[in-house]
Amino acid sequence: MILKLCLADGFDMFPTLLVTDGSCMIDRRMGIHGHPLEIQALFYSALLCAREMLAPEDASADLLRALNNRLVALSFHIREYYWIDMKKLNEIYRYKTEEYSYDAVNKFNIYPDQIPSWLVDFMPARGGYLIGNLQPAHMDFRFFSLGNLWSIVGGLATVGQSHAILDLIEEKWLELVADMPLKICYPALEGQEWRIITGSDPKNTAWSYHNGGSWPTLLWQLTVACLKMNRPEIAEKAVILAERRISRDKWPEYYDTRRARFIGKQSRLFQTWSIAGYLVAKLLLANPSAAKVLITEEDPELVNAFSCMLSANPRRKRGRKGFKQPFII
Repeated sequence: MILKLCLADGFDMFPTLLVTDGSCMIDRRMGIHGHPLEIQALFYSALLCAREMLAPEDASADLLRALNNRLVALSFHIREYYWIDMKKLNEIYRYKTEEYSYDAVNKFNIYPDQIPSWLVDFMPARGGYLIGNLQPAHMDFRFFSLGNLWSIVGGLATVGQSHAILDLIEEKWLELVADMPLKICYPALEGQEWRIITGSDPKNTAWSYHNGGSWPTLLWQLTVACLKMNRPEIAEKAVILAERRISRDKWPEYYDTRRARFIGKQSRLFQTWSIAGYLVAKLLLANPSAAKVLITEEDPELVNAFSCMLSANPRRKRGRKGFKQPFII
């Protein structure tokens, strides 16, 4: 019943899930309404789990077919349209607007002026990430840690994209990790933008709580992502950084300031998920094979379908004649 509800036809034309603001780990107003990455990464993992649980019989045949179609469409949509690196940034910078056809390169009518000034300096030559949100005429270019990490763990990101996300974390260590892993999002909303989007939320001031605060519980998900990509040294560095002070600080919920130097102003102490995040990370690094139960590898059938859709994408090749699109993208 839950799966039928998730796969039911609706007014939304995208394969992503439409949700309201505050519907994920960030549970207060932060301008993430629409199709936030974190929800899509979890949705993708949930669909994969549902496919494993469904018995292949006549009664479930239509549901399995719809499920597979949604998985392909969702993976294509996220990998193709949410991805940002220096190459894609240059492409957006030169977008033509008001294109309305299958051949349109700028499918979502994104105006180049939407590129924020902070991103120009933030984007390294090496690395990339999945943006926070995408809707017609709007891209949320913020980096959301949980969505990107779970896209690696759950196989929503490609192998190349997964390595690029970890490359970005390495390249931008001072911005995303600094003195305590790990920024929930980057950058923080400030000034008039913060007032309008958060409603002047006194808890979500700049570089605090959900608004660019640092959350130790994200340490275990960083570790799983690193182990999946066979790059444990990144997680080891983060764990060493955290254990210098997290016990002395009494296991706070989150940290404040750009470099995460202060315990959060309303941070609760002795938080179970802060303790568990550290312990799970330590245990997984000591026994990497245990991470396999959490990791999803790329599905060969989905990879093949994704490759077919990618080759037909007008961003790669305009006006391919005679191609029959079997999936909604």
